[in-house]
Amino acid sequence: MSDLFVDGATRQLMCDGFVTRCALGYGGVTYSKAEGDGATPMGIFPLRRILYRADRIERPTSELPIAEIKPTDGWCDDPNSPDYNTAVTLPHPARHEQLWRADRLYDLLVVIGYNDAPPVKGLGSAIFLHIAAVGYAPTEGCIALAPQDLMDIVTQLTPQSKIRIG
Repeated sequence: MSDLFVDGATRQLMCDGFVTRCALGYGGVTYSKAEGDGATPMGIFPLRRILYRADRIERPTSELPIAEIKPTDGWCDDPNSPDYNTAVTLPHPARHEQLWRADRLYDLLVVIGYNDAPPVKGLGSAIFLHIAAVGYAPTEGCIALAPQDLMDIVTQLTPQSKIRIG
């Protein structure tokens, strides 16, 4: 089992002796996460599954469940929707993120089990490990890595893996 540790102060992710730079939310890291605050939630969370764009990258190898992202895939981030913080099929009537993106940030992502068992209205949604933007620009609350670093890490993950964000 490989566990991940994210150091909010140094903006580094560590996994089995591997250390790499990462981007975090523009709102910093917090134990008091709220929808739309741009913060990365602090705590220990399971890693649920891997999603990837099969038209852009090869299927990753991992013990976590893996699924292809389709053009109709989204993630509901509307606290007033019964689908809050879950994957949805587009079009969707509530506010949502589109997982099929032009900017390549979601070509590979790991769904972090934050606020999902069950989701609590307003505590934050769509927290992923995903590909970093140019210059490691801050995220909306996710953790972002260089593409090859993320690919290397997903190969180490198991269903028992956790991420500790602190």
